[in-house]
Amino acid sequence: MTKTLGSFPGGLKLPGHKKRSTQTPIRKTPLAKRLTLPLQQHIGSAAIPIVEVGDKVLKGQQIARADGHVSVCLHAPSSGTIIAIKDQPIPHPSGLTAPCITIETDGEDCWVERHPVKDYRSLSAHEIRQIVRDAGIVGLGGAGFPSFIKLNPGVHHTVETLLLNGAECEPYISCDDMLMRERADGIIDGVEIMQYALRAREVILAIEDNKPQAISAMELALASRPHLQNTRLVVVPTRYPTGGEKQLIQVVTGKEVPSNGLPIDLGIVSHNMGTAYAVGRAIHHGEPLISRIVTVTGKDVTHAGNFETLFGTPISEVLAYAETKREPDEAFILGGPMMGFSLSGDNLPVTKTANCILAGVDDAAPAQEPLPCIRCGDCASACPASLLPQQLYWHSRAKDFDQTRDYNLFDCIECGCCDYVCPSKIPLVSYFRFAKTEIMNQERERKKSDLARDRFETRQARLEREQREKEERQRQRKAALAASKAKKEQQEKTAETADADNKETE
Repeated sequence: MTKTLGSFPGGLKLPGHKKRSTQTPIRKTPLAKRLTLPLQQHIGSAAIPIVEVGDKVLKGQQIARADGHVSVCLHAPSSGTIIAIKDQPIPHPSGLTAPCITIETDGEDCWVERHPVKDYRSLSAHEIRQIVRDAGIVGLGGAGFPSFIKLNPGVHHTVETLLLNGAECEPYISCDDMLMRERADGIIDGVEIMQYALRAREVILAIEDNKPQAISAMELALASRPHLQNTRLVVVPTRYPTGGEKQLIQVVTGKEVPSNGLPIDLGIVSHNMGTAYAVGRAIHHGEPLISRIVTVTGKDVTHAGNFETLFGTPISEVLAYAETKREPDEAFILGGPMMGFSLSGDNLPVTKTANCILAGVDDAAPAQEPLPCIRCGDCASACPASLLPQQLYWHSRAKDFDQTRDYNLFDCIECGCCDYVCPSKIPLVSYFRFAKTEIMNQERERKKSDLARDRFETRQARLEREQREKEERQRQRKAALAASKAKKEQQEKTAETADADNKETE
């Protein structure tokens, strides 16, 4: 029986612009002469290098280990020599540099020895999570959260539903669509493993209705696995941002993740289709995450399509392979037009979170200076998180961060719907990102201040304790000296009395 789908407030019906990039099969980009790998390609702590300059490495070899709980390992995407471990430019809107490992490839693309698992059911859930972590797998939908953590619901939670996100609602991006069309069996491999590790009672594969070929391919893959229990495919309406985790949960299950809550609070764990494919490759083939499918499209791209690209490959080489008509430093968008960000330098590496490179937006509006807010309320009507963007804008602009928190700033998923509909063209999301960053900076400073105060108070307490102990030792020494002196005087007095008695006897 087909269940009635839920919905979420706001959202937009946007032109897809996906046809050009889905006309040809997935292609592999050529092996670059140099691969530059940022040590932090995921949410959490950066990995720590375990190689040195001059070391020879093989494809798939671990070159940096996870640091702390929220972190994953990093691997060589191809064989070659480590030629640098230093700060280099990374794909970031601020133009930041960060620690990177650079490999000069040898052209042999020689694999390290791999250790596939014949029967994943012989492993414990903990062992599966460890393999996923060691394989460097993160969420490939764009956020980059370490996947092994989402495979660990904790002892206090029961997973009712494993939700596989195949919505891919943002315009232009089609990497998940093509992955589902061409590698559906591999995705189902990962889904089976995830369900086993989570002990999920049901699995839902959610795909937007504008992907008929992907839907057919996934249905065939499911039909070939009759042993899969309580697994179904759900076709959801195409509306942006259905691919948002909370929005998709609301559509598929009718349940709403509460403010400041997590899907696991509802017994739900969600993963991206590409993440499931990576998990299957890690377990069944012993392959770490060293590449991903990247959509390259836009009006300036001659041969738009989806390309399997090794991490560390310069974006300039990917654009050149797709025959992109643009000047060397002309701006492009990394990600989609709604949630991506503009970059000018293209000598930057492809990373685990790079799902799309967009050179030229077909329906881009001409840039203009923002006008004053006219209080039309369109932003609130379009917000899928039921926020009040206008109020958040005023408080963010005034740097009244306590008020932004009162208006649930951190529930904003930065989807860009409010920017899109704003008649004054106010960059609302930029203000919200600024406010979030400032709040997080203040929180870090508060923690540093608290830590400094705790250290000071601990030091003062230690000094006071040491002073008391010193005074107590001095008191005890004085008491001991006084006792010794009194004893000596008593002995002398006793001796004098004895001498006097002896003289009287004589």
